[in-house]
Amino acid sequence: MVSALMMSGAIPTLMYYGFGLISPTYFYFSAFALCSVIGVSIGSSLTACATVGVAFMGMAAAFQADMAMTAGAIVSGVFFGDKMSPLSDTTGISASIVGIDLFEHIKNMMYTTIPAWLISAALMLWLLPSVAAQDLNSVESFRSQLEATGLVHGYSLIPFALLVVLALMRVNAVVAMLFTVIAAVAVTYLHSTPDLRQLGAWFYGGYKLEGEAFKDIAKLISRGGLESMFFTQTIVILGMSLGGLLFALGVIPSLLEAVRTFLTNAGRATFSVAMTSVGVNFLIGEQYLSILLSGETFKPVYDKLGLHSRNLSRTLEDAGTVINPLVPWSVCGVFISHALGVPVWEYLPYAFFCYLSLALTLLFGWTGLTLSKNKRISEMPSEPVFRFQTAFYVWRMGRIETENDRTVILNCAETAVRAGSAYFTRVAISVCRRRLSARATVNCKPPIRTFSPRTGRCPNS
Repeated sequence: MVSALMMSGAIPTLMYYGFGLISPTYFYFSAFALCSVIGVSIGSSLTACATVGVAFMGMAAAFQADMAMTAGAIVSGVFFGDKMSPLSDTTGISASIVGIDLFEHIKNMMYTTIPAWLISAALMLWLLPSVAAQDLNSVESFRSQLEATGLVHGYSLIPFALLVVLALMRVNAVVAMLFTVIAAVAVTYLHSTPDLRQLGAWFYGGYKLEGEAFKDIAKLISRGGLESMFFTQTIVILGMSLGGLLFALGVIPSLLEAVRTFLTNAGRATFSVAMTSVGVNFLIGEQYLSILLSGETFKPVYDKLGLHSRNLSRTLEDAGTVINPLVPWSVCGVFISHALGVPVWEYLPYAFFCYLSLALTLLFGWTGLTLSKNKRISEMPSEPVFRFQTAFYVWRMGRIETENDRTVILNCAETAVRAGSAYFTRVAISVCRRRLSARATVNCKPPIRTFSPRTGRCPNS
C-alpha cells in the first residue's frame, strides 16, 4: 500500500503542502505538527525521523534552536504518526494480536492520543521558546525537489480521501486498503505510464526515486514494498513463537497465577499491562515484543474481567509503541539518537507526547473513563449478590423434586448470574427445570454464550 501511495503521488503531495506550514516563530510546534502529519502518512517513525527529522535538525542548527528540544518535538510527532497510522506496523500488530478490526483500534486510541497530542502542543507553545525567523532555504529545497518529481498533484490525494471515507464507513481494514491501492494505481496512470513489470518491482521492492537532483528526498520517497515487511513479519513470528513457548512451559500462567488476586478490576489490569510493556521495552529493548508478549499474556485477563479487547490494544500502544524511543538501549532509541545526533536522555524531557500517552492510559484505566465492556460478558457480581440472586430465582420456580434437581438448577443459575444478567438467570432456571432428566443432569453446566432463550434449549444438553 505504501508503494502505491508513493507512486500515485499521495504521500509526496501531502509532504509538499505540509512543508509550507512551517513557521519559524513556532518552530518547535511546527516540527511537532509536521512530523505528526508525515508520520501518519508514511506509517514509519524511524523513516520519518531519518528524513524529515534530519531536515528539521538542520533547520534547528541554522535557526540556532535548542537541538534537544527539536529532537523531542520530532520524536513526539513521528511516534504520534506511528501510533495512529493505518500503515504502521505496530498499529496493525496491536489490533491483530487481540483480534479486533484495525480501524476500530485506531478510533479507540483517539481517547488517549488526541488529548496527549493537544497537551503536548500546548506545552511546546508555552514552555519551549520561539526561535528567530531565518531563511527557509532547506525547506524550499525540499519542496522544489518534491515538485520536480512530477508526483505532486491535487488529484493525488484521492486515495487518501477514499481511505478516510471507507474508514468512516467502518469498512473492513483489508478491504479499505485494497480499494485504496486500486485507486492509487489508477491515479498513477494520470501522470505516468509504468508497465506491469515496473509495477511489480515497485510492489515487491518499494517505490524507487532515482536521480542526482532528488538526492535529498530520495530516502523519503523510496520506500514500501513487500520486501520491507520481511523483517517485521519475522519479528512477529518469533515473538508469537516465544509467547507460545512461554505459555506451553507454564511461565506466563505461573506469573498470572501469582498476581491473579491483584488483577481484580480494570485499573489494576491496565496498570499491569502498561508496566509489562514498559518492562519489556527496558529489558529487551524491542518494540514489537512489548506488544506481542503483553497482548498474549493479558488477553485472557481482559476477557475474564469483561473488558473489550480494544482497551487492551490501546494500552499496548500507549505503553509499548511510544515508550521504546525513550529507552537509550532500545532499537528505536539507538536509531533515533544516531540519526538526529542527540542522546536519548537529552531529548527525553521534551518528548511530551510519549509519556503523556502512558500517563493518560493509566489515568483512564483507574477511573474507568472511555473503557468499554465486552457485550456478552460483564464483571462478576460479588459473592453476596450472587447468593441472593440465585436463591431468589430458585425460590421463584417453586418446589424442587430432588437434591439432584436442585444441583442442576443451581449450576444453570450460577452460570447465568455470573454473566451478570437476571433475565438469562430466570430463563436458564426455567428451561433447565423443565428439561430435567437422568441424561440431562450431567450436561447442564452451560457457558452463557451458547444459551438460546429463543429456542428454549438448555446449553450443551
